[in-house]
Amino acid sequence: MIFIDTIASYIPQNLESNFLKKSKFDINDHFIIDKLGVESVSRKAVSEDTSEMCVKAAESLALKTGFPLTDVDCLTVCTQNPEKKGIPHTSAIVHGKLDIQEECACFDISLGCSGYVYSLSLLKSFMAANRFSKGLLFTADPYSKILDPDDKNTELLFGDAATVTLLREKNERATGWIPEEFRFSTKGSGGDALHNDGKKLFMNGRKIFNFSLKEVPPQIEKLLYSRNLNHDDIDLFLFHQGSKYLVDQLAKRMKLPREKVPIDLKTHGNTVSSSIPLLFEKYMHEEEIQTILMSGFGVGLSWASCLVRKYS
Repeated sequence: MIFIDTIASYIPQNLESNFLKKSKFDINDHFIIDKLGVESVSRKAVSEDTSEMCVKAAESLALKTGFPLTDVDCLTVCTQNPEKKGIPHTSAIVHGKLDIQEECACFDISLGCSGYVYSLSLLKSFMAANRFSKGLLFTADPYSKILDPDDKNTELLFGDAATVTLLREKNERATGWIPEEFRFSTKGSGGDALHNDGKKLFMNGRKIFNFSLKEVPPQIEKLLYSRNLNHDDIDLFLFHQGSKYLVDQLAKRMKLPREKVPIDLKTHGNTVSSSIPLLFEKYMHEEEIQTILMSGFGVGLSWASCLVRKYS
């Protein structure tokens, strides 16, 4: 059985304050604090690219766990902003920079806001099918590469970050989290609501908001019903951090206690596929948290949910 062992992350220290952009975009403190929930956005250095962000997340993992990264069996990078226009694949570049053994499967996954949930299912299944015992799942979507600095809808919202999740084969001494159930959905006809025209990112925020509130709650309810669970059985709901207002409204529509729906994008912004693992990293070692439901939604249009349980 494959389980989630540890998560580590990298958030660039370069932060751009949204308060300094108020006059440029004709916005006020209320919009920044209560609607976006993003007071600053993290920005990678010009010299950094997607692979370097992944490497820094891996270095954080090595410091946190002492785990030897060089002998993992497989490695995947979830990104829609790859290095070198995707050739070679970013996961191979990360493999080379980390000096990992050659007997290691490497592949990229092109998904955005739902990417962590999809990638978790894919890598877990891939490892089980091939009898692998150690795998690394990276998320890194530096949207700063494609942002229009004059577009209020995106410039104030998206930040850069990378995470890495260590997946391992369970043994009698292992402790961690088991992904138990997944649900996936796609509405490709609505994909223009968030797209890259080849140069810059475009987002119709209203369409993304309406889609999320309409489609995400039913998927979550179906997942809970399939496991004979209700809201009270879940200790924490980790939603993709699209914006503070969006997460607030999802919690309200589903009638969830606010203490069960954390928000964490104040100092770095919406980090796309990294937003859920950034949250997960914060809460996965809290003793009282035993059952988590995570849900990612956005680019595609795509939405995916997953139930994970702690074991020891």
